[in-house]
Order: sequence, then structure tokens, then C-alpha cells
Amino acid sequence: MMRFRSFSTAGLAVLVAGCTVGPDYVRPAVLESPAYKEVPPEAFRTAGDWKAAQPSDQALRAKWWEAFGDPQLDALEEQVTVSNQTLKAAEAAFRQARAMVGYNRAAEFPQVSVGPSIDSVRDSTNKPYLSRTKTTGDFLLPFDFSYEADLWGRIGRTVTAAGEQAQASAADLQTASLSLHAELAIDYFDLRSADSQKKLLDDSVKAYADAFQLTENRAAGGAAPESDVAQAKTQLDTTRVQATDVTVQRAQYEHAIAVLIGKPPATFSLPAAPLTLRQPVVPTGIPSELLQRRPDIAAAERRVAAANEQIGIARAAYYPSLTLGAQPGFEGTSLSKWLNWPSLFWAVGLSMGETLFDGGRRDAASEAALAGYDQTVANYRQTTLGAFQQVEDNLAALRILEQEAGQQNEAVVSATNSLRLATDRYVGGRDTYLQVITAQTAALVNERNETDILRRRMEASVLLIKALGGGWTVSDLPKLADLDKDGDGKVRN
Repeated sequence: MMRFRSFSTAGLAVLVAGCTVGPDYVRPAVLESPAYKEVPPEAFRTAGDWKAAQPSDQALRAKWWEAFGDPQLDALEEQVTVSNQTLKAAEAAFRQARAMVGYNRAAEFPQVSVGPSIDSVRDSTNKPYLSRTKTTGDFLLPFDFSYEADLWGRIGRTVTAAGEQAQASAADLQTASLSLHAELAIDYFDLRSADSQKKLLDDSVKAYADAFQLTENRAAGGAAPESDVAQAKTQLDTTRVQATDVTVQRAQYEHAIAVLIGKPPATFSLPAAPLTLRQPVVPTGIPSELLQRRPDIAAAERRVAAANEQIGIARAAYYPSLTLGAQPGFEGTSLSKWLNWPSLFWAVGLSMGETLFDGGRRDAASEAALAGYDQTVANYRQTTLGAFQQVEDNLAALRILEQEAGQQNEAVVSATNSLRLATDRYVGGRDTYLQVITAQTAALVNERNETDILRRRMEASVLLIKALGGGWTVSDLPKLADLDKDGDGKVRN
């Protein structure tokens, strides 16, 4: 008898455990063609020898903006973390996705409900065959118990899919955070570049004002024609316009920064300060690491895993379902007899259901799940390829801009010498003022180009850090087992 009872218990456990249908998840290859390896070569092609990372620079820090050494930028970035509304929306989306894990996990447990009722019924005195009026009471306290055995893994796959979607949402949150912090850094450097341009133009206006005074004095003494005065005045007025125009761009960058840190633009301002920073060394690592460092790649991969679960869920619909149901309770004709032992009733049983014909609905659902999986795989591969491109683009930009900056510095030195010589020759009466105007224009253009190249180098550094994941790694994703727990580690009720 004991052997039979043990065998029955084991058989029931196997029946309840069931058999999970559908494919096991395998992370898809990054590149579909068999002619390619899983990832590109062991180094980024455009990295070259543009910078060699030091031993202390082997990994990006989470607060990567601190590498630029600007306290004002650091303070603004911290405000993005706590006050940006887009980031708050992404965090709420993650909490919503995490709550869905607990919602779906509830199907793994029995569902118990209660529906007490109290009724009083009086029969009609005109009711046929009624000898006298009768009033009866019905006091009912039923409990409903229902449990669906996960025979084919449908419920388990639903919970897993919800967890993988929550992990994708967590990666989306990190992607939003990285993008917003990078956007603020770029806007900040653009603003500081505008300050540099404004200072350069203001200094040029002062120099051109002195040159204008010189031409007026020479014209008054008969040493220069009036055309020199007109040319000097035109150069001065044109440069004043350029200096004023720069303030439009600066105001727009300032407003953009205000919105990023969650403040109305009218209440925010930054004092002017020229851009004097230099880009930090950015360790690139190897291409294979990029798959573990980009949150958008991690989000795309987690959605592939969730789509794989949907295939199993669709296939489970072809198999029968098994539900255990029970209904105990109490029923009496009066309150005093309601909860007595003789008032107890119960019913228990198993039910199995199988769809015999659905007009092709399950076939369509299965095809849709397969197509959805193929779509997420393509998105994952495209996201990965885009990430490699972004790294290569910004590595190339930094390497080329560093070379360009050296060339531009030489051009500035040459233009400055040319302006000095042209001015001396004009004062000595050996050249016309047109030569001075030409030299002034060339010097100003080259100095503005030098400032703009510095801005582009700073932007490329930020974009490279963003392309490399900003110090994030896939190990930062929440574990599936922890997604339906509160912050103290307790499972939600």
C-alpha cells in the first residue's frame, strides 16, 4: 500500500511538472553570414595607434564625464540623473515591466476566492399548491479554488518572457541615461565653444576698432585714402554682427541644458567661460567586449530571448490543459446554523480541455511568434552593427581631428604672422589696406576653425564613450530571480 501511494505521488508530480514545449534559447550570432566570425577582428580597424590606454585607463568609469575634469559639467550631469523627466519616464517604464513579472508569476500559484451571500426569500401566497406563506433564508459562504497545472511550460515561459522584457526595459533605462548624459556633455561643450568664439570675436572687434581708428588718423593726415576708412569700417561692422550672432547659438545651448536638468530655461543660466579642456584618453577595448558593454545591444538581445519564449507559448496551445478545481464552503438557513459542521459542503475535481477546431487560430499565432522572433533577431544584429559603426566613426574622427588640430595650429601661427607683416607694411606705406583686410580675415577664420576643431574633438570623445557603453556592462542587468522582489529582497505579495 505504501509503495502504491509513493508511486501515485511521484506520478502526480511528473504530471504536474509536465513537459516544456518549444525551442531552448540560444543567443543568435551577430553576423548572419557564415563567412564572418561572431565579432570583427581583435581590434577596431580605425583605432590605429591614435592613443594608447594607460594601465589605469583599462575601463570606463560609471561617471565617465568626470574624466574631462570640469566641475561645472560634473554638477550638471548629476542633476540629469535626479531631475531629467525623460529619465524618470524610462525608470517608470522599467518598474511597470518589473511589476508584470509578478503579475505573470501569480499564475504559478492556486487562485482562491470567496463570495459570501445572504438571501431572504418569501413565497407568494398565490403560488399554486401553496398551503401557507413561507419565508426562508439562505446564508452562503463558498470558497473557490482553482489551479492550472503547467503541463507544457506555457506559464513558465510567460513568466520568463516577462522577466526578459523587464531586463530589456532595464537596459532601455541605461540607454536613455547614457544618451541624456552624453547629450548634456555635447551641449555643454558646444556652449563653451560658443563662449570661445564670442571671446575671439570680441577681441577681434577691439583690434579692428583700433585698426579703424588708425585708418581714420591716416586719412585725416592725408596718408591714406578714404577707401581705407570704408574698408576698415566694413570689417569692423561685419565682425560685430558675427559676435552678436554667436549669442543666439549660445542661448539655445543654454536652454537645452536647462531642459536636460529638469529646469525651465527662463530660470537657468551659465556664466561665460571659454572652452579650454582637452579630451581624455578613452580605452576602447576589443570589439567582442562591445556586446557586453552596450545597453541597447543588451536590450535587443533580451527581446530576442523573450520572442523565443513566445514561440513555446504558441506551441503549448496545441496541447490540452489540466485544471484542478475545488469549492468548499458553508450554507445554512439561519445565521445560527451557518457555520455549523452539518452546514459544510464541498466539491473537488479535475478538468481537462483541448481545442479540436479553431479555424487556424493557433497556426496563425505560431507563425506570428516565429515572425516576431525573426524580427527581433534582425533588430539585434542591426543594433550591433550600428554600434560597431559608431565606435569606428568616432575613433576615425578623433584620430583625424588630432592631426587636423596640429595642422590648424600651424595655420593660425602663419595667419598671425601674415597679419602682423601686412599691418607693418601698411603703416609703412608699402601696401594698401586691402592687404590688411585680407590678412585679418584669414587670421580670424583660422582662429575660429581652431576653436571649432577643439569642439569637434570634445564631441567625438563624448560620442566614443557613448558608443562604448559609458562604463556599463551586461552584468549590471537585474537577475530574473530578483525582478519580482521589493528593494529589500522580499517577494511581492
